[in-house]
Amino acid sequence: MTVGIGPGGGVSTPSDQELAEYEQERPGRRLRPALDLVISVWCAVVSVGVLVQVFFPLPQGTQFYLVIFLAAILPITLLCYRGWKVPAVLNPFKPRSHDDPGLTDWLLALIALAACIYPLLDFDGYLERRQAPTGLDVLAGAVLLVLLLEACRRTTGWVLPLVSLLFFAYAYYGGFLPYKWSLAHQGFNFDAIIGQLTMGTAGFYGTPLSVAASYIVLFTIYGAVLDYSGAGKFFIDLSFAAFKRSRTAPGRTVTLAGFLLGSVSGSGTATAVSLGTVSWPILRRAGYPPEPAGGMLAASGIGAILSPPTLGAAAFIIAEFLQVSYLTVLGFAVIPTILYYLGILLAIEIDARRHGTTSAETSTQSARKLLFRFGYHFLSLFVIIGFMAVDVPPFKAVVYAVIIQFGLSFLDKEHRLTGRPLFKALAQGTRSILPVAATCATAGVIVAVTTQTGLGLNLAEIIVGAARGLTDNQTVILILTVVLSAFAVLVLGLAVPVTASFIIAAVIIAPALVQLGVTQAEAYMFIFYYAVLSEVSPPTALAAVATSAITGGKVMPTMWQAWKYTLPAFLVPFAFVLTDNGAHLLGQGSFVGMVWTLAVSMLAVAALAVVTGGWIVVATTWIERALCVPAALLLLYLAPVTISAGICLLLVAVVINVVRRQRLAAPTEGSARS
Repeated sequence: MTVGIGPGGGVSTPSDQELAEYEQERPGRRLRPALDLVISVWCAVVSVGVLVQVFFPLPQGTQFYLVIFLAAILPITLLCYRGWKVPAVLNPFKPRSHDDPGLTDWLLALIALAACIYPLLDFDGYLERRQAPTGLDVLAGAVLLVLLLEACRRTTGWVLPLVSLLFFAYAYYGGFLPYKWSLAHQGFNFDAIIGQLTMGTAGFYGTPLSVAASYIVLFTIYGAVLDYSGAGKFFIDLSFAAFKRSRTAPGRTVTLAGFLLGSVSGSGTATAVSLGTVSWPILRRAGYPPEPAGGMLAASGIGAILSPPTLGAAAFIIAEFLQVSYLTVLGFAVIPTILYYLGILLAIEIDARRHGTTSAETSTQSARKLLFRFGYHFLSLFVIIGFMAVDVPPFKAVVYAVIIQFGLSFLDKEHRLTGRPLFKALAQGTRSILPVAATCATAGVIVAVTTQTGLGLNLAEIIVGAARGLTDNQTVILILTVVLSAFAVLVLGLAVPVTASFIIAAVIIAPALVQLGVTQAEAYMFIFYYAVLSEVSPPTALAAVATSAITGGKVMPTMWQAWKYTLPAFLVPFAFVLTDNGAHLLGQGSFVGMVWTLAVSMLAVAALAVVTGGWIVVATTWIERALCVPAALLLLYLAPVTISAGICLLLVAVVINVVRRQRLAAPTEGSARS
């Protein structure tokens, strides 16, 4: 990877290929130039079609567009990602000098194209046959199912395909379960299941793929245009120029750069990698050990997809599920974002004292000059928010932002989007969506089966029933259900991407929370945060693994350091669903309510920082840290009585620490006088 400070103090960034390998759950093939160009042309054409479709939608409707979109995406996915290892005897046409697709991959891609375009031959008739599909309809649907599972396996691994197959088996064999079992249903034959998957609006062409094809792909195109127009480099340069001479400056720089760079990347792990390659040398010079530095980088990168204005892909699905605007979902995330970054900044302040870090010169440029010269890169981000504020749909707002950013690129001779750079940006926009589209389409199996069998409500009753079997207290039942739900989402997120884990949890776990009185918005945001946080959760923690590779730190200690930095994000979501005032943290309710809950939650985050960092004005003892644990939990409950108790405990810890500091300083002062 390219690491270092560029000419004039600017920061050099990883190559497009290096970033692509981290943005995707599994790295794609390294194709020979000629084939790579062909696929890039295809992807660029798809990007143009997606942009045009926003203003000139197909008259046949959304499902028709989704069929075309999948037909354009699925074959390319099978070509760009590695499949099974086929013996050379069975694959004589595979070249040895390149990582190109072999004969099997080309055959699968052609079959996928045929299976996808089959419904287009008689689209109206195809939809009318949903209740009684023909043998050819079922065959085409079954082939599409197999190829989608294979595409998902290639891009994200085995877990989601296996889970989807389990759901398929449940739809088929559920009718054989004992009638008294909660999970039993009437049972469906193979034709009915395939019809639900391919001919309805709850399967492959349901909400997940619709969101990917209508929203996420537009934002990946926008992110690529931002990147190729120089915005990514500017955001990093600005962050390094903003904090120059203090021992906490390197940590603050990483945090700010992660927040800004996330608007370009849209991927937490990719942001952490981009950040790490350019900032680790500076963190090392400042005195940061590899593990804390790697944890900080992972936490800053993940924060990018928890934060407005460009949340992760699951945020678009939340908007679709709730039938609210994307701007509303952004509003949900404002206060949690403040609390998240407050936790990181407090941890940075503590680490700077614990590790004895020093200032490190990070840039020879002036932040003021950078803003004056390149500050226009912020304009397109503001345009998106502005358009959505006046009720312009997000898919149109982001296209306007793409057009504006394209025009602004001509203000920088080095990054003008003419010819080749524009072509590469358009191609990268579609290439970035390949794993997400495969995941979303495959997740349609889970959504379809859940809808067809009523599994969501049945599982909700089982989850709530398990909690009720332990106690009759409604508050305790809610707490147990929430804890079990958080654990389930984290475990799920260890094996599947954020988008997939959110979709699965939303259709299975959210109904259980809603059944206990939690609003849908609170339930979905709770699940969203835990799905994202799975990327920094041991024992897999993809973001921490990537940053430990950059810093040279040990993997598991880096994971625990990342967990330390992100601890507020693990606990604050509990306030959404457990407390009556938790809705204020999602921007709901009165302004006064939002202000006081934010203030109290900031105190809770400060208490958590003491627990994980072990510092107030001097290093804390175990007693002081032990006092801060219940203080943070009581404060986050956001009730007057618990807030008072939490503040008292926190004050006791602070007073003890301050008194100890004075006692430690007294002998030193006496020695100085003598």
